[in-house]
Amino acid sequence: MAVMLLEYGAESRLIEQLSSRLGVALGCTSVEMSLIPSAVVLTTLVGDSSVTTTRRAQEQPINLSIVHQIVTICIETEKNPCDIMTVERKLMAIHADAYPVWLLIPMIGFSCAAFSHLHGADWSGFWITFLAASVGMIVRRELSHRNYSLLIVFAFTAFVCTLIGSLSFYNGLSTTQSVVLSSSVLLLVPGLPYINSMLDAFKGYISMGWGRWTQATLLTLMSSLGIMLAMGLLGLKGW
Repeated sequence: MAVMLLEYGAESRLIEQLSSRLGVALGCTSVEMSLIPSAVVLTTLVGDSSVTTTRRAQEQPINLSIVHQIVTICIETEKNPCDIMTVERKLMAIHADAYPVWLLIPMIGFSCAAFSHLHGADWSGFWITFLAASVGMIVRRELSHRNYSLLIVFAFTAFVCTLIGSLSFYNGLSTTQSVVLSSSVLLLVPGLPYINSMLDAFKGYISMGWGRWTQATLLTLMSSLGIMLAMGLLGLKGW
């Protein structure tokens, strides 16, 4: 459970608290844990006996729906104690509850386009931003499903979004080109990793905070690299 929480974007305090609560609900005396960004080291104490195990966390897209389902399983186990196998079956049955593609992609496009409009983009710029963000989301999903590194996914998606956003320069289609270029890549902002890094640092999980901040910064740098590459190929000026 701790590994799943770590993989799908829960903050460190929540991971530690839920793991301890579930362990006690299943009959452990206590649960001790050490977290690093890529693994969990967990010790279960039952009377005078203890077992320590290390589990590596795989790279997964952030999904707070899964985190919510895990929290629900923990609370239900505390209220209605059951055996370990039952809890394991519940954890194995967790599903992503993903939004349908036909809804997700246009909503991402409209969210970026709405941001551009709020910052002064004209209507042609609005629709170019919508197109760039929507296509970028398609590219991001396809690359992620093929298990490419997140760094590669962010760089290539930013490259594609900037290429399409550059349509605003074509024959003066839009007078707000800089707003279009900056808004079309908003789907790549790693907001939750930055938030979790700050929460972890303030709550005493310094190594986790630094690790998550570094990961979010690398994603930002790779997005910037994709943007600069596209602008360099097209000979565009800065935002």
